[in-house]
Amino acid sequence: MGFLDSLQGALQGGQQGGGSNLLADALASVGGYQGVLAMLRKSGLGDRVESWLSTNSANLPIGSDEIKAALGDQRLQQLASQFGIPLDQVAGALAQHLPSAVDQASPDGVLATRGG
Repeated sequence: MGFLDSLQGALQGGQQGGGSNLLADALASVGGYQGVLAMLRKSGLGDRVESWLSTNSANLPIGSDEIKAALGDQRLQQLASQFGIPLDQVAGALAQHLPSAVDQASPDGVLATRGG
């Protein structure tokens, strides 16, 4: 699980943008942060997304079942391949890491758009 270990270390180690850049690069195949957040919003999870982008509120959690419903099997299969992890672990990994990564990628409440 090398990719997720690197991501976990970057997020916990406080490397500025390190974890969020790793995840943003991996999410490029499914539209990057912008694409994933748009899918989550379309699935009725806009309150979660806004909490991750907000500069003055705690990040609301998201469940792996919510990730699965929002992204669908095809995108999860792409991400499993990208992350190098089994398909059944992708949604859980995203549920665990996406809120913090989006929060780090939007320090001023606006998500930086780097090619995605």
